[in-house]
Amino acid sequence: MSKLSRREFVYMMAVLGAAPVFANSHGRMTNTDKLEDYYKLKPHGNVRLMHMTDSHAQLLPVYFREPSVNLGFHGNYGKPPHIVGDKLLDYYGIKGDKRLEYAYSCVNFEKHAKAMGRTGGFAQIKTVVDFLKNNFGADKTLLLDGGDTWQGSATALYTRGKDMVGAMNNLGVDVAVGHWEFTYKAEEILENVKLLDAEFLAQNVMVKEDALMEGTAEAYDEDTGHAFKPYTIKKMGNARVAIIGQAFPYTTIANPQRFIPDWTFSINDDGMQELVDEVREEEKPDAVIVLSHNGYDTDKKMAEVVTGIDFIMGGHTHDGVPEAYPVKNEAGTTYVCNAGSNGKFLNVLDLNIQNGKIKDFKFTLLPIFSDLIPEEPGMKKYIQDVRAPFLKELTREIATTENTLFRRGNFNGSWDQIICDALIDVKGADISLSPGFRWGTSVMPGQTITFDDLMTQTAMTYPETYARDITGEGIKAILEDVADNLFNEDPFYQQGGDMVRTGGISYRINPTAKMGERISNMTLTKNGKKLEASKSYKVAGWSTVGSKSPGEPVWETVETYLKNVKHIANLKVDTPDIVGIKGNPGIV
Repeated sequence: MSKLSRREFVYMMAVLGAAPVFANSHGRMTNTDKLEDYYKLKPHGNVRLMHMTDSHAQLLPVYFREPSVNLGFHGNYGKPPHIVGDKLLDYYGIKGDKRLEYAYSCVNFEKHAKAMGRTGGFAQIKTVVDFLKNNFGADKTLLLDGGDTWQGSATALYTRGKDMVGAMNNLGVDVAVGHWEFTYKAEEILENVKLLDAEFLAQNVMVKEDALMEGTAEAYDEDTGHAFKPYTIKKMGNARVAIIGQAFPYTTIANPQRFIPDWTFSINDDGMQELVDEVREEEKPDAVIVLSHNGYDTDKKMAEVVTGIDFIMGGHTHDGVPEAYPVKNEAGTTYVCNAGSNGKFLNVLDLNIQNGKIKDFKFTLLPIFSDLIPEEPGMKKYIQDVRAPFLKELTREIATTENTLFRRGNFNGSWDQIICDALIDVKGADISLSPGFRWGTSVMPGQTITFDDLMTQTAMTYPETYARDITGEGIKAILEDVADNLFNEDPFYQQGGDMVRTGGISYRINPTAKMGERISNMTLTKNGKKLEASKSYKVAGWSTVGSKSPGEPVWETVETYLKNVKHIANLKVDTPDIVGIKGNPGIV
C-alpha cells in the first residue's frame, strides 16, 4: 500500500472499525487493507434481498446531512427513527466511529464531509450491487426499489423520469413501487412502467369505477380494480418469496390529483390483510415481504395491525435506520426496515429459510461511501451520456455559500430559508410558504451553487409560484393543517412531509396539542407585530396541489434572488419556538 496521508490514515482506521455493530448484522467477508473492500459482506442463509429507496434521481454522489430534528411523540417517542444527533450515537453504541457517525447522524457533519466526501452515486451502487449479487448467487438475490426514484433532479424532470428508468434497468432492479413517480401524467407513468424491466407493484392503487365503466382508464385487473399488479412471487434458489407492493397512500392529497385523475390511493390495511392471507393460503410462500412507501411510523403501525408479513422494506420518510426493527402483532413479529435517501444507503437482508419458514436473518444498512467504492464503468458511462445534453445548463454557476445548505428536518432548513427569502424578495411579499419536502441534497461551505444544486431542491412537475392575499386566520389554518399531518397521534393520518417552511413570520408550535391548538404567537419578523386574524397579508409560495399557479417556476425565482445576492453568508434560519419537547431525543 502506498504511504497514507494523516487524513487518509485516520479515516482508514474509521472504516476498518465500521463493521456493523448492530443486532443480527452481517460480518465482513474480508479483512484486507484495501479500503474499497469494506462493503463486502459475508453471505448468510439462502435468500438475499437488497433494498434502496428515495434516491430522488440523484445519479451522482451527493452530500446529505441527516436531520437534527426528527420528533416522535406518543407511541413513537424515543423510538427509531425519532432519535437524532449524539443521542442516536449513544442509542446504537457507535459514538466515535467516524464512518458510522457520518453516515447515520448530523454530528460533526461538516468535518466528516470534508474528510470523507460525498455519499451515494449510481455507479458506486452498481459496483456494490453486482458484487453482493454475484457473491451470493444471482438466482437467490433480488434488488428492490422503494420509490421516489424518478423525481428530484433536472434530468429526471427534462426526461420525464426516463433517465431513472434507464438507470434502474442498468442497476438490475427487480421490483419497484412508487410515490413521486405519480407526479407525472398517467400516460407518462404507464409508458415508463412499460420501459421498466422491474415489476411495478401496488396493492393500494385502484382505478375509479366510472373510469373503468367509461373506458377512460385500464386496470391491471378489472375484477379487483387494481391499477397495477398487487404482488409477485419470486423463485429464489429453492425458496419462494412473495413481494407485495404498497404505494404512498396519500399521493392524491400530498400531490396533484389532476395528473392522475382516474386513480385512487389509500392505506388499504384491510385489503393488505386479505391479500397477505390469500397469498399465504394459495401461493404457500416461504416468506412474505412488503415493499412499502408508507413512511416509517406508518409501516410500524401496519406491522401491528396486519399479521403474516415477515419484513416491511419501507421508504418515504428518508430514515436511515441501522436495524431491522421488530414490531409485535397478534400472530408474531414483523420487522420494519428503511434505507434512507439519495442513494446514501443500501439495505442488505439475508434470510435463512428452512422448511418453509425464516429460521434467522442478517441485516445491514450499508452506507455507500463514494470515496471508497470504485465506479462501475457501464453505469458511469450511462450517467455521463444521459447528462450530456444538459451539462452546460446543469453546471452553470449561480452563487457561492459559506453556510451549509440543507433541507431535511421537521422544521426549516437553510435551503428552505433561501427559497422563502427568494419568494419574499422577488414577489414583494410579506410572508412566504414553502412545502416541507424531504427531498433535496446538501451544499457545503465554500462550494459553488450550481443550477444542478438548485434543481435538487425544486425540480418537479408543479413548480409554479404564486402571490396572493391571505388573512392571518387563513395562515394559521394552513400551519395547523400541516402540523396535524406531521404530528397526528395516529400514523395512518400523517399525510404529508415535514412542516411547511415559512419566511417573514415567527410562531410558536406545541406538537403535542390538539388539532387547531398547536400554533400560536404568530408575528411578522420585520416589525414584531402579531398577525391579525382578519387582516390580509401578501403571501408568496409555490407547488400548489389543487390547481396550477400562475407564476414562473420556483427555480427561476430562486435563481433571480441568488444572482442578486451572489454569496450566502450569516444566513438566519427562521425556526419556530417549539414547546412541549423537553428531553425529547428527536431534537439536538
